[in-house]
Amino acid sequence: MRTTFLPFSRPSISEAEIAAVGEVLRSGWITTGPRTAAFEDAFKEYVGCPQAIALSSATAGMHLVLKAMGIGPGDEVITPAMTWVSTVNLIVLAGATPVFVDIDRDTLMVLPDAVEKALTPRTRLIVPVHFAGAAAPMAELKQISAKSGVPMVEDAAHALGTHYKGRQVGAEGTGIFSFHPIKNITTAEGGMFCTHDPDLAERVNRLKFHGLGVDAYDRETQGRAPQAEVWEPGYKYNMTDISAVLGLGQLARVDDFNRKREALAMRYRERFSGVDEILPLATPSDTTHHAWHLFVMRLDTDQAGLGRDDFMARLKERNIGTGLHFRAVHLQKYYRETMGMKPGMLPNTEWNSDRICSLPLFPDMTFADVDDVVKAVKNILSR
Repeated sequence: MRTTFLPFSRPSISEAEIAAVGEVLRSGWITTGPRTAAFEDAFKEYVGCPQAIALSSATAGMHLVLKAMGIGPGDEVITPAMTWVSTVNLIVLAGATPVFVDIDRDTLMVLPDAVEKALTPRTRLIVPVHFAGAAAPMAELKQISAKSGVPMVEDAAHALGTHYKGRQVGAEGTGIFSFHPIKNITTAEGGMFCTHDPDLAERVNRLKFHGLGVDAYDRETQGRAPQAEVWEPGYKYNMTDISAVLGLGQLARVDDFNRKREALAMRYRERFSGVDEILPLATPSDTTHHAWHLFVMRLDTDQAGLGRDDFMARLKERNIGTGLHFRAVHLQKYYRETMGMKPGMLPNTEWNSDRICSLPLFPDMTFADVDDVVKAVKNILSR
């Protein structure tokens, strides 16, 4: 058994990045400023998107886009229940109704047919999720969006560096990325809103900073324009230069990070081959480059003879950390009690929600760490 704890995730932050943060702290300008502008420009170049707006979180991005689109009471938003709760919470907080659709049993990606069947005259938005570093079936979803006239915003929190049919996720349409500490790059906390729609970008940019007619950092005045006025009530979701300079360093290393993640994931797959109780996710055929944000396995609880939660607890006893991505949102307390959600509504989502477990995966891990995890898993299953 390991003598030291292996966390499920840990950010890889270099001494150069720490020094860059120190330089910002000593510069006298620590909020939104030149580093944030540089991070947005670098992100646009990396992803290939025409508009990028740095924010305090990906959750902030979803809040702003719902507001910018005028989504509220009486409206419906289609999304999978196999997602983090923030998207669904924000839909409810906007006064709209989340409409949950099922996922593919083995890729955990939203099913296009389920999305199409869920459309009603009240549908205002579709939010697919790129899961674990692979890409959702965007060609089919774009056809549904175009045919119905319902816009789509991609949850790309797991997908920095993911390629769909040879193109970066985020290069087209509208998407929201996350830089939480467990993500492929981190700004401690932060997110990026990307879009090809200049009008939507202008509105989100304004709403992110009190509804002022100029940004928190105006590139022409190198500060805030003194004549700035409130065009509409807004929020306080701007990214700071402290976070952005960390993001610049991380973005320069993301391809290296993702190569390391892929090598570790392939090691897991090799070591788990032939272990019948462990069911890895399938990779969608249109994912031409997997970013490996997570290594998600499903525990065959019947063959294993124990439940997933017990399995995770036993790994923790052996100094192995794990994650759970995700418990089905529709069966969480609020949504059961308030919206009348019940087991059996989304069979594939619920089957996976009871069995998924995210194993340790981060760039500073070694193959020996992977082998420790695999050995611990096999030890638990053999008992």
